[in-house]
Parts: sequence; structure tokens; C-alpha cells
Amino acid sequence: MVMPTQAMADAPLGLLAQCYEDVHCVFGRDPAAHSVLEIVLTYSGVHAVLMHRISHRLWKADWKLLARVLSAFSKWMTSVDIHPGATIGRRLFIDHALGVVIGETAEIGNDVTLYHGVTLGGTTWNKEKRHPTLGNNVLVGSGAKILGPITLGNNVRVGANSVVVKDVPHCCTVVGIPGRIIQSKGTKIQSKHGIDLDHHLIPDPVGKAISCLLERIDELEAKQAQFQKAITVEECQTCEAESICTSQKDSPVKMAAGL
Repeated sequence: MVMPTQAMADAPLGLLAQCYEDVHCVFGRDPAAHSVLEIVLTYSGVHAVLMHRISHRLWKADWKLLARVLSAFSKWMTSVDIHPGATIGRRLFIDHALGVVIGETAEIGNDVTLYHGVTLGGTTWNKEKRHPTLGNNVLVGSGAKILGPITLGNNVRVGANSVVVKDVPHCCTVVGIPGRIIQSKGTKIQSKHGIDLDHHLIPDPVGKAISCLLERIDELEAKQAQFQKAITVEECQTCEAESICTSQKDSPVKMAAGL
């Protein structure tokens, strides 16, 4: 018996098989999903992906106008704008599916999850590779922008509202504007299913920096208070008023007056 290999698992599927995977992958990434019928009828992100499967085949068959019309209809129905020329791997899940934009030359690997407001955009008007490439098991948080012909490796997590304009290696977490790599997870994947949804469990470099600054300010204020106290004690020990009082106490006039 021939055992299935990874290459066989990643082999191109027919349209129906792709659609089957696109629907059933939702169960592993959205606990709100209860049935296949519910997903088929109510998940606009799934609708957008399914219609892209058709429009992309039309695009590759050189029925470009028809492909663009179907893509425009899909955008009107789902609020997801996927260019029919974009290459999308297996089991893409677009959660909530509002305001997602995927450009013409974008390439997306298998088991990728995109949240609402994500943009895979270009940075040039030239007719060339101008949109990003995402590896397998990539998760992009809501509102994130990935711009230009850059590459995000496998198992990458992008924090919400980040703007990524440079390549990101495998198994890293990137956040901020512009995006900065703040965590390298190594090659081990947290989830046994190969998909890590814990995109909220990421370090907060800005919060950490502010916390360090506050601690430093408290330390400096404490030292300043000690220094000010030492100066006050020293000034009291050599106070001019005290010396005048002492001189007056010992003056001949006071002595003659019996004071």
C-alpha cells in the first residue's frame, strides 16, 4: 500500500474538492460554527473564497472580463475584494470578512486565516509582481496591512493593525507600524492541527517600553527627593540666620543688657 506523502496532500484539487475543504476548515478555526448548512448560508468569507475559486479559473482560461464581473459581484455581496488573478491555496478562511482586499499578484499558501480589514496590497503601478506572498499556516490579525512584493514565511502571525513592508522569516510574530519582529517561535507549531489561533498572546513592546519608562521615572524621582532632602539638611546646618542669631547672642550689647 502506498502511503500518502506531503506532495500528494498538497496536489491540486478539483473545484468541488476545494470547495469542500473551504467549508469544512471553518470548524477548526471558528467555534461559532455549528453546521455545514450554517456555514454555507451565512459565512460571507466562505462565499468570497468559493466565488474566487470560480473567477480564478475563468481568469486562467483567459475569460478575464467574465472573471472580473464575477469578482465585482462577489465584492458587492460579501464586502471582500479578491482579484481573480490572485493565487490562493487550500483551506483559506476569512473570518468576519469585512473590508478584506487581496491584490492581483498576491499568493496565499495553505491553511491561511485572515481577519476583517486585512489588505494584501501593492506599492507600485507597474505590471509586475507587486503584492505579497504568504506561506502556509499564516494568521493575519484584523486591520493589518501587508504591502509590496514581500514574503511571509510559514507559521507567521501578524498582529492586528500592523503594517508589514519587509520579509518575515518562518515562525515569527510581527506587530507595529512599520511591522517589527518581536517573537520567534522556532519550528514547533503550537496546535496539533498546525494552525495557531492564539494571535492575542503576543508581546506588547509599546506597553513594555512605557512600563520601563514609568519605573525609571519613579526611580529618578525617589533619588531626586533624597538628594533634595540632603541639600536641605546641609543648608540648615550652615544657615545664615542661625549664624546671625549666634552672633547676636554673643554680642557685647546683649551681654551689657544682661541678655
